[in-house]
Amino acid sequence: MDVLEKLKILADAAKYDAACTSSGLERKGAGFAMGSSRDFGICHSFAGDGRCISLLKVLMTNYCSFDCAYCVNRRSNLTRRTAFTPRELADLTWQFYRRNYIEGLFLSSAVWKSPDYTSEQMLKVLELLRYEYRFGGYIHVKVIPGTDPVLVERMGTLADRISVNIELPSSGSLQKLAPDKSKENILLPMKQIQYKIKENRQGRGRFGGIQPVGKQKNLVDGAAGSRNDFLLKEDPLQSNAGKAVTEGRVLFGESFVSPQRCLEGSNTYASQPVDTKLFQKPWKKGGRTFAPAGQSTQMIVGASPESDRQILQLTEGLYHRYQMKRVFYSAYIPVMEDNRLPSREMVPPLWREHRLYQADWLLRFYGFTASELLDEKNQQLHPYLDPKCHWALRHPELFPVEVNRAPFDELLRVPGIGTESAYRIVRARKMCSLTWDGVKNIGVVLKRARYFLLCKGRSYPFLSRNRNEFLLAMMSPRERALFHRQERNWFQPTLFNDFEDSAGRAEMIDLKKDRNLWLSAPVLSDRQKEALLCVRIPVFG
Repeated sequence: MDVLEKLKILADAAKYDAACTSSGLERKGAGFAMGSSRDFGICHSFAGDGRCISLLKVLMTNYCSFDCAYCVNRRSNLTRRTAFTPRELADLTWQFYRRNYIEGLFLSSAVWKSPDYTSEQMLKVLELLRYEYRFGGYIHVKVIPGTDPVLVERMGTLADRISVNIELPSSGSLQKLAPDKSKENILLPMKQIQYKIKENRQGRGRFGGIQPVGKQKNLVDGAAGSRNDFLLKEDPLQSNAGKAVTEGRVLFGESFVSPQRCLEGSNTYASQPVDTKLFQKPWKKGGRTFAPAGQSTQMIVGASPESDRQILQLTEGLYHRYQMKRVFYSAYIPVMEDNRLPSREMVPPLWREHRLYQADWLLRFYGFTASELLDEKNQQLHPYLDPKCHWALRHPELFPVEVNRAPFDELLRVPGIGTESAYRIVRARKMCSLTWDGVKNIGVVLKRARYFLLCKGRSYPFLSRNRNEFLLAMMSPRERALFHRQERNWFQPTLFNDFEDSAGRAEMIDLKKDRNLWLSAPVLSDRQKEALLCVRIPVFG
């Protein structure tokens, strides 16, 4: 099988990994290596159907010794199997970069023979790119649960971002659908990665802590040394900690070896000799050489019965305990037939995935907690209202908010006001008291926010109290399109009713004045009525 045929198979198998995000790392080309990285520069991925690519997203192999029920590459599935050699994948990445097809590499893999063996093959790819090709672009690598900590540490020093997939939101679902994996094998590398990132930010560690004394302070004892001395502070994860590394001598495994020999014979999972200067990582600045873009994880939504509340509570714990950069949510796509999984006729819960990303954004940037967004009575996110708007409608006692006096944190919780709009309001009201026209002039969009704000004690002029208009204002165009599409799916036309005329009349119904007529509207399903009945219109002023 030639390389292009392997690429077609393994790139298609990698499409279920969610990694289409910005790099989160700013690094300019420095002349020592070719390639750079920008904070928001990588937003696409490679696909076998010819879509635009900025990130070569590919598997090392789809040979797998695990039998996860939800995975298309599982051991019991009949599919074409193949594997890249490290040289093939490194050369392919380099050729794609030279042709300006890609900006970086996303490398994952099925579990080939064992987690350690697979990780060694992936590590060879990273070493070829960094040392032989001197590739300085963005690299995101997936760690396989159960990998030896030494391999995880070495991969983290060569990659920009490193991640371990948590896959399922609970240990019970993991044991049921992925019996070869365990909670401990997933959380242990996460904890190690978190520890090494924190350690290297402080200038310590076996790899990231190696700093020239002439450029940084001696973090061991504060003493001055020669310009070529390198210092190493104690690393509790390693057995031979606390030893100093001098010029031309680097610590690998159990003994000290020279850089020229470490990749030839001393290290069993390396391949090519390199120059001494390359161990100083010239393509990385500031000494933060272990996963400078942080770590992330991914979980599958819809394959197991966990509620949105359970998923958000787990997400909140991952952000606080493991300092995750991102938690990705992947809607389960029924590609496998298994009695432990939902039916293959099930529609992938893409809208639920979208709502979880919205709630995740509120957790990261708006100061919300999982217990605020969802409680025991509300276990699922609202199908037609975004989480922030749904939270505001369930807490009418907190609104309206006075624009000229409300703190920044309270403004952030107003539906329709984001961080930029809140900053503009805070800056503008230092000069003068804001009016409704003044709020518009500084660029704040009031389509939703006008229902929850006061300016100088006055509500928005000519504010409509029509329930239909209020609900349409709370929905985005995509949400309204989904709502109307659901209406068309549930409406049963007859010979005596005109579909368009009935749908048009239903949209003009004043839901506040005539509740009984609204409940009897033929275009609304029982689920829609139940979902919209829980929405209370706030009446302020």
